[in-house]
Amino acid sequence: MSALTAPPASVILFDSGIGGLSVAREIRAAMPGLDINYVADNRIFPYGLQKESVLIERVCALMPILEARYSPGAIVIACNSASTVVLDALRTQTQVPVIGVVPAIKPAAAQSQRRVIGLLATPGTIQRSYTRRLIDQFANDCTVLLVGSSALVSLAENKLRGIPIDLQEVSNIVAPFCHAETPPDIVVLGCTHFPFLREELMQVLPENTRLIDSGEAIARRTRHILEAQGLEAQGAAFLERVPTLHFFFTEETDSAHELAPALLSLGYQDPQYLQI
Repeated sequence: MSALTAPPASVILFDSGIGGLSVAREIRAAMPGLDINYVADNRIFPYGLQKESVLIERVCALMPILEARYSPGAIVIACNSASTVVLDALRTQTQVPVIGVVPAIKPAAAQSQRRVIGLLATPGTIQRSYTRRLIDQFANDCTVLLVGSSALVSLAENKLRGIPIDLQEVSNIVAPFCHAETPPDIVVLGCTHFPFLREELMQVLPENTRLIDSGEAIARRTRHILEAQGLEAQGAAFLERVPTLHFFFTEETDSAHELAPALLSLGYQDPQYLQI
């Protein structure tokens, strides 16, 4: 099939809420013509509070249905909590490349001058053995301060709804970083929701604290995979096309309806509700 007749490249982005939109933002910047089917599994939101067995069963049950409907070139699990437990199981049941999002411990450790870094993530990600292995492998010469919060996930979703953020609440959550004997010079945002609170976090963390996340790295990885499938052959036509951006929830709720204006402002079509 020629580049002119090949179907547009597309990906599935998958999260329990809107956090993966921070990853989608980086992917869209790297590949402006890419079609995106974003699925928010809000039926069991947030993933950061779910047991590992629940996440594995849920994601592995939903993904074949989504693959059959949307024929993606790649699947991006745009959620740290899910990625730290489901990737191996998911990759055994699909031929589609699966890209996960994991905390950016490695670059944080490489860049830290104080040799003290912070990890701000959901309680689930903080407790995962996968996260501990990342720290042992890439940051064993650093002090790693761990802060787990599900409240920040809700705050990020509220921000997209237009609800003002209580800076004192954010300050209380990150207080362990601020009050440490040696505060971290780099804080890893280990949840895809948290980049939406970058401005608020910078206001309450010590001056000159750097925040890093995995969004750009995931975008580069996604582009590399799609280029191997022939994305480059579509050339300028791909870069100039107007992409189709779909957003799906797995449950129709008032909260989902409240997010619709923000999604439209980001270029997504009216949210749809999947009966799965």
